Amino acid sequence: MESACAPSGFNIVPPPGWDTVPLRNGTSEAVQRIVGTSVSQLPAGFPKDDIPKARLRLTRELKQTVRQARKSNGLTLYLPVERMHGIIIPASFVASEPLAAPTGEVAPEAVLRDLARDAEDASVREVDGTAAIRTLRRLPADPENGVEVPTWRVQYTVPIPHSVPAQWLTFSFSTLIAPDMGSEFAEILVELFDAVMTTFRWSYA
Repeated sequence: MESACAPSGFNIVPPPGWDTVPLRNGTSEAVQRIVGTSVSQLPAGFPKDDIPKARLRLTRELKQTVRQARKSNGLTLYLPVERMHGIIIPASFVASEPLAAPTGEVAPEAVLRDLARDAEDASVREVDGTAAIRTLRRLPADPENGVEVPTWRVQYTVPIPHSVPAQWLTFSFSTLIAPDMGSEFAEILVELFDAVMTTFRWSYA
């Protein structure tokens, strides 16, 4: 849709079996809903006496994920809630609040060039008619922050059309590279995120 005005928001379709956690309002309700869904999917033989412990652990882990997303100015958190082959996929992605140029008038194209120049793996992708930069990084384990294995992180930086001053949205996907899953599974999850980004659409309502 063509418009001389900046879009008022965006729409994106998460993968089947994923849910969203708004990070401004309604966070607690979303956390409770997701924990309830996860507990209901526990194996039939799971000891009933251990269900409260499982609920508490899931709540604690999810709140930690929410805190990390908020630290990166997250707007919405997307994460899997249904099991695949008996496990919850160790992945998530975050849509962050719009970022503005720090000073002066900065052309969106110049910012994208800088991002591409500084990244080890960068490419231009079209996101609903807007040229965006996709970067891919492999981050080492960070035990001090509770990350025991390496992580793959994919980020899309998308200029907001007609924004004055210029603003950008960022979508950051992370997946753990667990030893028992192998890098091929992580690559599949990265491809899944790339597919999700093809569903991105600006909204002008």
